[in-house]
Amino acid sequence: MSRSKKARSGGNGDVVVVRNRSQSDVEGRLRKKDKKRKGLKTGNRHSDAQSEQQHSAGQKRDPRLGSKKKIPLIVEAAKKPTKVERRISAEKELEVLENDAQLNVLLDRLDNGDKLGVGLQKYVDEKLARIEVLMRQLGIYQEESQDEVEPEVVVPAAAKKPSKKADSDEALLSQFESLDLNQFKG
Repeated sequence: MSRSKKARSGGNGDVVVVRNRSQSDVEGRLRKKDKKRKGLKTGNRHSDAQSEQQHSAGQKRDPRLGSKKKIPLIVEAAKKPTKVERRISAEKELEVLENDAQLNVLLDRLDNGDKLGVGLQKYVDEKLARIEVLMRQLGIYQEESQDEVEPEVVVPAAAKKPSKKADSDEALLSQFESLDLNQFKG
């Protein structure tokens, strides 16, 4: 951007001086101009006040008053769910437990003979116990039949703890000597 500026000289005539402004000169002037204007825009004082008044015209109430929401003075006791509602909620909980992916994976691992850690085993036990409680509550729990139950080890009467009558050392010794250890071999 060139600018022609006329300058006077001593006597012979007009001398024309051509001045080129580089980009850095223009940027420097703009920065200087911006530095001069540090305050708010002119006339801002009045325009802001009017717009604020328009917004607050609808809210001319006292801020100390607070909420107008009603507060109950008498607290009513929580309503106990009916038998039907409890049954429905138990059915939903049982369905969620039966569809639990993590529990199913862990049960499959147990069926395959893998050993679970203490935390995982505790998780499985808690969930299975809860499922059993819910099934009993809903009336769909079936006791294990005698075929599925492992046979209990029958302890002979002689191997039982001695009664309080045989407290003497001699009675205990005679009971130990009369014990047949071949009964316990498998």
